Amino acid sequence: MKLGFSSLSLFMKSLEEMLEVATDDGFDLIEILYEGPYWPKNLLNQGNDSVEKVKDYDAKLRNMNLEVFDSYNIEVMLHSPTIDLNPASMNKGIRKETEKQTKEALDLADKIGAIAITTHPGLVHRREERIRNLAIEFAIDTLGNCQKYAEELGMIFSVENMPNKSNFLANSPQEHSLIVESIGSSATIDWGHANTYENPNEFLNIPNISYFHLNDNMGKKDSHLPLGEGSANFSSSFLNTVKRGIIELNDYEDVLKGKKYIFDRLKK
Repeated sequence: MKLGFSSLSLFMKSLEEMLEVATDDGFDLIEILYEGPYWPKNLLNQGNDSVEKVKDYDAKLRNMNLEVFDSYNIEVMLHSPTIDLNPASMNKGIRKETEKQTKEALDLADKIGAIAITTHPGLVHRREERIRNLAIEFAIDTLGNCQKYAEELGMIFSVENMPNKSNFLANSPQEHSLIVESIGSSATIDWGHANTYENPNEFLNIPNISYFHLNDNMGKKDSHLPLGEGSANFSSSFLNTVKRGIIELNDYEDVLKGKKYIFDRLKK
């Protein structure tokens, strides 16, 4: 298994600091979460007037040297912006903006030499089946356009499964598979999200899995507990199916504990 972590645990560190930490602690991968000061448009336009001026972000942003990725032997994934975006929105303007920002994230992924980019499938705010079906159609259309753009760049575009809550699309293996296969994309399996579904192992049958997000919970809420503190299955048989895994936690000390936990389990 190639193992890494999400930059969520080092949020507000510079890209170089993140890569240095990953190297020093023996990780193979890192997934950069492109929200806040790491917003793709800002990083792609550093030095331009188009960079959004946000208090406390400016100084950090000015130190984001994208060429630094060439200096480290770390495989990079990218998590596209999802806050306030929705590829399944009933509002066409929101869908268009989501497509635009996802394509900017793909441009950034291409620029830094990332191997894959993960995004979310979208939200639906009504419980009616006809509204959900329409939202799925919109998500497939929006993300399908992004998949085509990713193919032009030679980039892996990967759609993540979501927790088992009614407002999330891809909250079941059947719906996740439908969206991924309709788009022609890869799939990111969030094992914590899968654990909120009645049979998490069904997500392992999703086609074209690119990599896994690894976190834990008690099976009801997407609480991102440290590995081993919830009910998710981290048996050696499961871990041996994971070719690339990203530990996705808020605290870096928990990331390091998770790394040890994984390799201890693999020894059994």
